[in-house]
Amino acid sequence: MAIIGTLLKKGIRIREMMEQEYSSPFDLQKKELKELLIEADQTEFGKHYNFADILKEFRKGNKSFYHAFCERVPVHTYNKIYNEWWKLSLQGGKNICWPGRVKYFALSSGTSEASSKHIPVTKDMTKAIQKTSIRQILTLSKYDLPDDFFTSGILMLGGSTHLNKIGNFFEGDLSGIQAAKLPFWFQHFYKPGKRIAKTRNWDAKLDEITRKAHEWDIGIIVGVPAWLQILMEKIIDHYKVKHIHEVWPNLQVYVHGGVSFDPYRKGFEKLLGKPIHYIETYLASEGFIAFQAYPNRRSMRLVLNNGIFYEFIPFTDSNFDEYGEVKPDVKPLMIDEIEAGKEYAILLSTCSGAWRYLIGDVIKFVSLEESEIVITGRTKHFLSLCGEHLSVDNMNKAIELASNELNIDVPEFTVAGIPHGSLFAHHWFVGTDDAVDKQVLREKIDAHLKVLNDDYAVERSAALKDVHVDVLPVNTFYEWMKSKGKVGGQNKFPRVMKRSQLEDWQAFIENHVNGNRT
Repeated sequence: MAIIGTLLKKGIRIREMMEQEYSSPFDLQKKELKELLIEADQTEFGKHYNFADILKEFRKGNKSFYHAFCERVPVHTYNKIYNEWWKLSLQGGKNICWPGRVKYFALSSGTSEASSKHIPVTKDMTKAIQKTSIRQILTLSKYDLPDDFFTSGILMLGGSTHLNKIGNFFEGDLSGIQAAKLPFWFQHFYKPGKRIAKTRNWDAKLDEITRKAHEWDIGIIVGVPAWLQILMEKIIDHYKVKHIHEVWPNLQVYVHGGVSFDPYRKGFEKLLGKPIHYIETYLASEGFIAFQAYPNRRSMRLVLNNGIFYEFIPFTDSNFDEYGEVKPDVKPLMIDEIEAGKEYAILLSTCSGAWRYLIGDVIKFVSLEESEIVITGRTKHFLSLCGEHLSVDNMNKAIELASNELNIDVPEFTVAGIPHGSLFAHHWFVGTDDAVDKQVLREKIDAHLKVLNDDYAVERSAALKDVHVDVLPVNTFYEWMKSKGKVGGQNKFPRVMKRSQLEDWQAFIENHVNGNRT
């Protein structure tokens, strides 16, 4: 069992896994916050918000430490913490939000922002991400996998690992920052290797991976579903085989994250020769937040003792406005105060110098005892023009149900809220290469959403007057991403279109689709 065996032989300890297994979530998080505050006490941020006084509260046997933390340190959006603090680190400042000078910044635009965000990635965060990655690899021992699987390689399909040097720092994809810090022992398992991974041209990278594919024994693939599916289709076509297992017979595990896999599942499985295990992971530019810890569970365990302290804001109208912006004076909760089945926006305080930082994701707890969550959407990727509170989770499920009933593959879609006279409507753009009557598809989606979401059902008979559906070739979505320079890596097509994006998207459709017809 080479991968796990190598980890253990190299002295990788699983104490942290055991600690989380046998400690209460509250105790783990209290300790984590204390360690973060101690480490950052003498930073400019720590002195400004008087971390020393907050730390004194930990001696008391109640939650006064958390109340003091909330009272002193404000909630930060990206713009707030960047303009007030991270910008100073970007300019070469030392000991700003975390000890030392930040040498690496991950570029992250998510799916909704026009310009890239610069997220600091410290040495401590790099180590934390590696440790959590090892925890995830060790969970493979819980799966029913053959021995030869553990001698095979891991294909990680990310963006270019080439980093741009800007003054005193490097910027690029998180995958590039982590690849630069890969442990020596792991390089034996890692594909496509450092040279190919540095390739900036996405098509050239896929071509080279395709040419090398038959030389590699791949057991695990890691990446965003859309781009991995494109790669596998390319490999199957190049080698004139029926499925990917004719090239990689030991392929047993797909690790995915960043976007719901459900819309891709049907098309993805057509490329396989046998069933594989799907493992979901929650790795963001801000840190490695959670991963699927058990087989056959569609939920992920929060990592509670590895450089991140979590807070949870109930995702309600009283805490967020119609644009997904957090309102002033919200009252976040610690992990011992949350309830299963309710939706929360996450705040992170991390060993990269994020403090009470609104990451933008919305999650729901499915197990309090195990601290297991599912991601339901983004604070700004919910549609609520008139109180319909339509989540990305609702959208994914409706598409999945409708596509199953109509026996079509729908790997991509997006939805926009539009005016309808003085009221409102939803406009769906559905990507499929299968023949389908768009009116029938519209009726199916609308009917399923009414069942999945009571608020939607109410508003469909009130202010939400209509639903429009356009059916487009799947490639249209990927070509639009390419036109924005967002291919590969962690780039995902936005599930909800904002007004400025919508105008650009519709103009692209007009030129791309209609232009191809003439």
